Amino acid sequence: MFRIGLTGGIAAGKSVATVRLAELGAVVVDHDLLAREAVAPGSVGLAEIVEAFGPGVLTPDGGLDRPALGALVFADAAARSRLNEIVHPEVRRLSAEREAMAGAADPAAVVVHDIPLLVETGQAEHFHLVVVVHTPAELRVRRLVEGRGLTEDAARARIAAQAGDDERLAAADVTLDGSGSEDDLRSQVDTLWQRVAGEVAQEAEADTV
Repeated sequence: MFRIGLTGGIAAGKSVATVRLAELGAVVVDHDLLAREAVAPGSVGLAEIVEAFGPGVLTPDGGLDRPALGALVFADAAARSRLNEIVHPEVRRLSAEREAMAGAADPAAVVVHDIPLLVETGQAEHFHLVVVVHTPAELRVRRLVEGRGLTEDAARARIAAQAGDDERLAAADVTLDGSGSEDDLRSQVDTLWQRVAGEVAQEAEADTV
C-alpha cells in the first residue's frame, strides 16, 4: 500500500486534486467527512462537544450547529484547540479503519488521506508522500469572498486559523500549484500519478524477486 497525505489551505484547490486522484484510481479517505461522522447525532464526540461548549452549539433537532460552533472556535485559539482534542482522535480511528479496508481489498492500493490540518496535527511523517496544494493567501481570500460568499474578515480569519504557507510548504514532498486553472491543476495531478504508479510498480516488482 502506498500512502499519500494531501493537504492545502482553505480554497487552495485541494478538492480539485482529490477528485482527480480518485478518478485515476486512488482510494480517497476524506478526513472532513470523517470529522462529520465523528460528531454525528448520538456520537461520543458530539456529547463531548456539548459538554465543552454548551447546548448552544446544537440545532433544534439535536445535531451539531456548525455555524454556531465555528463562530466560537475560529475567533478563539484555546477553544479551537479543545475542539481538535475531541475530534482528531476519533477521526484518526475512523481513517485507520478505512485504510485497513482499502488494503484488504487491494494490497497495492494507493490511499490518499485528504487532511486539511495535516501539518497542524503533526501527521506529515506518517505518509510515503506529502502533497501540498499551494495557492497564495491573497488569492484564497478572493476565492472565499467571491466564490463562497464570505466577508473579507471572515475569509482572513479562516486562513489565519490554519498553518501558514511557509509551514505547510516546508512539510511538502510534492507541491502542486493551485493558483491557475482547474485544468492546469488536474494536469499536475496526472503527472504526480504517473510518478506514484511507477513507484508502486517498482515496489511490487521488488516484492516478487
